[in-house]
Amino acid sequence: MRIGLLGGSFNPPHAAHRLISEIALKRLGLTQVWWLVTPGNPLKSKRELLNVGERLEACRRLAADRRIVITDFEKELRGAFTISTLGYLRERHPGVHFVWLMGADNLAGMHRWRQWRDIFRIMPIAVIDRPRWRFKALASPAAAAHAASRWPEAKAMRLATAPAPAWLFLTGPLSDLSSTALRSARIIHRATKRDN
Repeated sequence: MRIGLLGGSFNPPHAAHRLISEIALKRLGLTQVWWLVTPGNPLKSKRELLNVGERLEACRRLAADRRIVITDFEKELRGAFTISTLGYLRERHPGVHFVWLMGADNLAGMHRWRQWRDIFRIMPIAVIDRPRWRFKALASPAAAAHAASRWPEAKAMRLATAPAPAWLFLTGPLSDLSSTALRSARIIHRATKRDN
């Protein structure tokens, strides 16, 4: 099994999450992509966070592909930190080849994550391009610190079975969708309806 792990609050999930998953399935030769729907992101406000049940249901409707598996096991873990989740999964599934998936926007700020250097040492990472984030991501502290372990995109099919640290940057179709923009649009729409 070669499984991509796409973590996030999915608040709300959108077509770019599915696009990232489809790119990873094809380009990395993955068996499945697991969406790790977190109870909450420690770096984001919980004020606008929909409850986990609503987000899980929205993810299931959107994914519409049996190779994309929606999970909520993080609610059972202490703390919603990526490093803990990856350690838990490796311990529970020793025969599986996992790859951490992230958008380029996340790589740009990864140096603020708890034990971010250790994430590179735990499993291979595939960074998927996002509009207007390529240069910020590739110039980020996390990318610079692990420049020696960056693989060329042409070796993407071998990444899942590579020993960590190994990461690469995948280009492909881009989507401007973001959960933050969708939440803002929803808030504006509600305010407009109230005013009318």
